[in-house]
Formats: sequence, C-alpha cells, structure tokens
Amino acid sequence: MDPRLYTEYRPLMFSIAYRMTGSVSDAEDIVQEAFLRAGQDADVESPKAYLATVTTRLAIDHLRSARVRRESYVGTWLPEPLIGSAEPGPAELAETSDSLSMAFLVLLESLAPAERAVFLLREVFGYDYKDIAAVTGKTEVACRQIFTRARRHIDEGRPRFETSRAEGEELTSLFLAAADGGDMTSLLERLAPDVVFYGDSGGKGETTFITPVFGRDRVAEVIRIQVQRTLQLGALLRPTRVNGQPGILACDADGGLIAVIAFDVLDGQVQAIRAVANPEKLRHIGPVSRTWHLRWRDQGDGRHDES
Repeated sequence: MDPRLYTEYRPLMFSIAYRMTGSVSDAEDIVQEAFLRAGQDADVESPKAYLATVTTRLAIDHLRSARVRRESYVGTWLPEPLIGSAEPGPAELAETSDSLSMAFLVLLESLAPAERAVFLLREVFGYDYKDIAAVTGKTEVACRQIFTRARRHIDEGRPRFETSRAEGEELTSLFLAAADGGDMTSLLERLAPDVVFYGDSGGKGETTFITPVFGRDRVAEVIRIQVQRTLQLGALLRPTRVNGQPGILACDADGGLIAVIAFDVLDGQVQAIRAVANPEKLRHIGPVSRTWHLRWRDQGDGRHDES
C-alpha cells in the first residue's frame, strides 16, 4: 500500500479508533498497527475500506482486553481529552455533531465492543449495513438489530448541548476570573440546579473523586476548594476547547499540565463539569507537572467520596 495513503486516511482511522477507545495514545497505536498490517498486504482493492476495517477490528480487540483494566480503575473514568487548536487535529477533521464530547464517549462505554463499532460506523460515519457487516463479520440483519438496540440505549442517556462559542467563552471567562481572585457569585449562578462534577485522577496522588458530585451546592463547594488551592499553589489557567466543548487547561508555573477541565452547557447553564487530572491521560497534550500532585497530596489525604 502506498505510504502516501497514510496522510489521506489517518484522520478517518484516528477518528474511529479514538471514539472506540476514548484514548489518544491507544488510538495512535491502533492506527500505526493498521498501517503496518496494510503494508504487508499487497492485494487491497479499496484502501479506505480496508484501513477502516482493520482499525475497527483492532479497536474491538483492544477494548475486549482493556475491559478488566476499566473495571478496576480508581474513581471516575473519563476519556483522554482532545484539545482544540487553530489547526484542526485528526479527529476534528472527521467530527460529526457531538460525537467527540466526553459525555458521548462515556456513554459509549456502556456498549459492548462490537455494539460500539456497529453504532459508530452507522451513526457517526454513515456506513451502510453491508459495509458494517463486512467490517464486523456479522450479517446485515444482525447489524441492523444491534444498531437499533444500541441507538435506543444511547438516545436514552444522550445529553443535549447547544453551546455557542461566545457562550462557552463567557463561561470560561467567569471561571478564570474566579480563579484569579475575583467574585465567584457570577460563576456559581450559572451552575444548573442538577449540575454534576466528574473528577478523573485515577488515584495518582491528587484529589481522587470516587464518585461524581451532584447538585449545585455540592459542586459549588468543590469549585470553591479547587479555586482556593489554585490560588494558594500558584496554578495558571487558560481557556481552550476540550473535545469540542468549552474548557480550561490548568498548568503549574513552569507550564506543566495539572488538569484539563471541560464544561457541558445548555441554555446558558453549566450542566456538567469534567476534570481530567490523571497524568497518564495528559501526556499526549504536553509536559505534565512533576511537582503538583505531590504538593496536593501534602495538603491532605486527597480522597473525596460523594454519593
């Protein structure tokens, strides 16, 4: 297979692998492995179909082997974040609707690997059932049945987002102003009554949220604590886009990454806040803070359990 096809089809392959696994590093590995296998097969009639098939099957195999690790994960599991930039990345080139949002990717975790593949190939990438059957090794009838069940399940839990870029920038500005020592009232007033906070540190040393935090009052208290620690320990915050949603990067004074925070917004209110602080999930973005987790751990035991 012509190596130049790597540039042409890598965005599609990465988009499939990332949505399947929720991991940038795993998606990159899957894409590389798919191209290695393609390079060993000289008889490829349709490179696009072949590469999509190999990528999907590798992702299914990966998910089956990773399920035990997911089940033993410490605290809340969130996907590895994708950070927006002036130039679109591989996944953004193939972005469709809200299929990159953290909420959507977490919802996909409730589907079995093969179900996830069928659903994504049909719903997000627009494959017909004949092609999906060829990719997954199932019959067209089975694929239709799987998709119907999966879509019903996903639609029941699919969140609604209607965030304009201007609205997202306004909300992140309120958060940044509060973290810079300003009045937190305006920010807290934008929290929905049933807002949820999800914190993913993987038990790596800083605050570990064993379960999500529910409700405006409890989430407001979490924000107050985090902002206070931010000010005390000298963290720097800057706005960004996280999986297509408004968000914030938190870094130490040397630029080392501490956390990535994403906001789900509907009707001008924050419906959910997702904070990824597991250093293993941030390395693809840039250098991770070497001292922050130890400094936070020195502040206390760092475990937070809400029910």
